[in-house]
Amino acid sequence: MDHHIIFGSTGLKVTPICFGTWQLSPRFWGDQSKTDVLAAMNAAYEAGINFYDTADAYGDGYAETVLGEFLADKPRQSLVICTKVFNHFNPDASRYPDLSPDHIRQRCDLELKRMGIETIDLYLLHLFDPMSVLGDIAETMESLKEQGKICCYGVSNHTVEQLRAHRQFGAYDAVQPSYSLIDTKIESDLLPYCQAQNIGVMIYSPMHKGLLAGKYSGNETFTDFRKHLPDFQGERFKALAEAVQSLKPMAKKYDLSIYQLILTATLMHPGIDVAVVGTKNPAQITEAVGAMGKTISREDYFAVRKTLAIDGISKIKDAGGERK
Repeated sequence: MDHHIIFGSTGLKVTPICFGTWQLSPRFWGDQSKTDVLAAMNAAYEAGINFYDTADAYGDGYAETVLGEFLADKPRQSLVICTKVFNHFNPDASRYPDLSPDHIRQRCDLELKRMGIETIDLYLLHLFDPMSVLGDIAETMESLKEQGKICCYGVSNHTVEQLRAHRQFGAYDAVQPSYSLIDTKIESDLLPYCQAQNIGVMIYSPMHKGLLAGKYSGNETFTDFRKHLPDFQGERFKALAEAVQSLKPMAKKYDLSIYQLILTATLMHPGIDVAVVGTKNPAQITEAVGAMGKTISREDYFAVRKTLAIDGISKIKDAGGERK
């Protein structure tokens, strides 16, 4: 079965699951096995995934380099590659925002070289740069498009108003925001706007940095950046983990794992086109692929939402009022 979709107004034909590479950023996730990640990339490809997402910020170019190794023996026309630009990297590993025209052009050339490709299918502004002129950024992106160095462009981690402002100057046809069924705040503004404008939406962290994967009891401790996040600490972590585990009977009803149930529900949102999943080994991406093309009833969809809305982060309104 063909699960490909047309990604908003970009015209790109992509799978609704995208292979993400943030896990190759040691600063956040610690050292990962390059062999395992490459094996996962290949497993995704063999399973029909054609969309791969990376950024120069992930390991200061390391993720793009690893993705380049994967791409070396693949037919380029069969894959859609997304990467991002934002940081100016200093020799001492410090960084600062820089979306000035010269810097965007320099980074684009370097990213193309790292990945060993001639065109970036989708080029995103990784964050909003308050010191760069919006018209200059758009003009630069259009110039890169005319040169054939990029095909389409968009933004990541932007508010709806920042996106509106950018679109006054250029054809920003894709967005990449953070979203999970624990943190649904973009439903109030960004997602409705993107639906109205036919802007492709590829969410990242749909499994809430692993918390929704169904593998935690709430008693675990973490050595990566999650050790600093409230959702992974104390009673809150335990309550969230227990809520996730309570979905096991519903997952079984649909012959899905908890991970697949939640990913299925996430992709059912009409404003979400693609979920970017970060996997560290072939088994994880195989599990994610198992959610493609699946669906659950509307009643069960809202039951999942209610289960995960333990403190009102995700609010569902019905005839009885607001559920928290």
